[in-house]
Amino acid sequence: MINDLWYKNAVLYSLNVGTFMDSNGDGIGDFPGLMRRLDYLHGLGVTAVWLAPFQQSPCRDDGYDISDYYSVDPRYGTLGDFVEFTHAAKQRGMRVLIDLVVNHTSDEHPWFKQACADPNSMYRDWYVWSKTKPKNADTGMVFPGVQKSTWTRNKEAGAYYFHRFYDFQPDLNTQNPQVVAEILKIMGFWIELGVSGFRMDAVPFVIAEKGAGVTKPKERFDLLRTFREFLQWRKGDCIVLAEANVLPEVNFDYFGRDGDRMHMMFNFQVNQSSFYALAAADSGPLKTALQATKARPATAQWGQFLRNHDELDLGRLSKDEQAEVFAAFGPEKDMQLYDRGIRRRLAPMLDGDRARLELAYCLMFSLPGTPVLRYGDEIAMGDDLSLPERNGARTPMQWSTEPQGGFTKSDTPLLPVISEGPYGYAHVNVAEQRRDPNSFLNWMERMIRMRMEMPEIGWGDFTVLETGNPAVLALRYDWRNNSVLTVLNLSRSPLEVEVDVGQGAQGTRLVDVLADSHSAADARGRHCIYLEGYGYRWYRVGGLDYLLKRSDIGIPERGWARAPQETNDGAAAKRGAGRTAKPSAAKPAAAKSREAKSRDAKSPDTKSPNTKPPAAKASKGDALPGAPATRAPSRGAPAQAKAARQAAATVGAKAKPEKKGAEKKAAAKTGAAQKAPGEAPAGKTKRSGGATKARARRPNPRPRG
Repeated sequence: MINDLWYKNAVLYSLNVGTFMDSNGDGIGDFPGLMRRLDYLHGLGVTAVWLAPFQQSPCRDDGYDISDYYSVDPRYGTLGDFVEFTHAAKQRGMRVLIDLVVNHTSDEHPWFKQACADPNSMYRDWYVWSKTKPKNADTGMVFPGVQKSTWTRNKEAGAYYFHRFYDFQPDLNTQNPQVVAEILKIMGFWIELGVSGFRMDAVPFVIAEKGAGVTKPKERFDLLRTFREFLQWRKGDCIVLAEANVLPEVNFDYFGRDGDRMHMMFNFQVNQSSFYALAAADSGPLKTALQATKARPATAQWGQFLRNHDELDLGRLSKDEQAEVFAAFGPEKDMQLYDRGIRRRLAPMLDGDRARLELAYCLMFSLPGTPVLRYGDEIAMGDDLSLPERNGARTPMQWSTEPQGGFTKSDTPLLPVISEGPYGYAHVNVAEQRRDPNSFLNWMERMIRMRMEMPEIGWGDFTVLETGNPAVLALRYDWRNNSVLTVLNLSRSPLEVEVDVGQGAQGTRLVDVLADSHSAADARGRHCIYLEGYGYRWYRVGGLDYLLKRSDIGIPERGWARAPQETNDGAAAKRGAGRTAKPSAAKPAAAKSREAKSRDAKSPDTKSPNTKPPAAKASKGDALPGAPATRAPSRGAPAQAKAARQAAATVGAKAKPEKKGAEKKAAAKTGAAQKAPGEAPAGKTKRSGGATKARARRPNPRPRG
């Protein structure tokens, strides 16, 4: 496991380099332009930036058709510009995540060109081929209505190649060990340039079996563990955020039973249910989705979002629920896409209603996990439905009332800047909203700051409280002796609900952290809470002395549900068999006495019997709730942790390894339980959102001479 679970309490911000800020006037955003806007992102409260693909590409699918994994597209700058950007972000305490698109390449990639030109090329088996057109070639398209097939004939190769996406995006054969090794090499390359994580695109397709005769592909979940272990050795706090729109019952297959696969996953189930809740003022399906996705490993995390760079996929909702959402937010045909989604930004979906916008984002910030914002969300940007497919919601950032919204000096930007209507840059832009204390931008900044000051939502266990009204969602979060309560009214009508917070005497007092709307329990111990139409409340349970009450050690949390005994990845359960450590035999009392005397004789701090002993300190080995006890180097076991870190640091080095064979392997895998989150060892600490986190110092091994 990683030592720094920074992603548990963070705010991610996704953007496209090409549409964010242009520095040289060519109409295309670039890394120098992005660097100039880092202070804006830092002031907004963003802690990590997720970049859409920026590697060299023909850009027939907005960069998701990569032709060189080890470069920056010249339109966006150079590798040097990228390194300067990651360095500048680090100086501001911000991390950088990049898209990892390894399910497929561009058909202009040199690998694919060589595979087509020479059947004996090593790259031939890097792709998936069939001499004849498979019978199932017209099924399994990702973009139905636009995409016609998943198999296309290449004349030069004299064979059909498989492509889950567009025909110019041939799938890589991820069952080939050479391809997997190359993926690890790509990850290692960008880590060296300052990356702190990857958003892995299309994960279910990456790990799926591929071939002409495959009708029910099996997933190789061991690949996810391979990716995780590689990151663990290269950079302990580097993460993978998985795009995997899968059913809740297979979540543990992606997270890993021991939390040893994906660090984070986007919660598509909750996302789609959230839009139904907003459309129908009914929290029922959302509560069901929250409970269905509640169980996860202690170190795993959900990414909660409203809109992203793709369409709003409604495929997990029932037909009736889909119809309700389409009618409310995308009733016209040009607003819909791929027979399953809506291709709009949130602000126009909600008709620019400020109260509904605040409610929607307050809902996102109130959900268990880490919030992920889309660029322009913070100023309620609109969309341009005249653009094809998903480009309608990918227009350039609107910075000011200057021509082209201050995005570029060019008259021909990469995509048209919205210039007309209520969402045109003359009405919606950063500059004017920064000057207005009541603007949506300033409201968003305050909400981000408050969310970072409530780590209970990211770290804690949640409980859905009964309100007696389906239009109201009430969630209580508990973490380290503290609790917070979020209450949201999904309807347009004001209402009043009674809530039993629980938590004994502490639950009799609620302090509103967003407004002066505190609450005291009645004689029955219940709170009567009034909510305006689309209103919301965030309370601290018991008062504002939470920092004094917060526990500094890992108290077992109630919410970390264990993984089911078996999922469709039976191999994982088999691997877990026999892991229980055998208790060591008890030592004779005489031996214990001799050891104690020996320790006393050797101790340099031995004092006279009259000296008052020092106060006991919390053990640094206190287990993170739900964390496996034998998965990772522990800060509570210095010798073992040091040996494991040295083993990781010396992989691939020319230095003679300090341990060989079984000893080295044992040292790397042995360790006490993961340290409680927020407990800082002696040394360098980092403050984030009111909780103190620390990163263990990595030794710098030197070759023996």
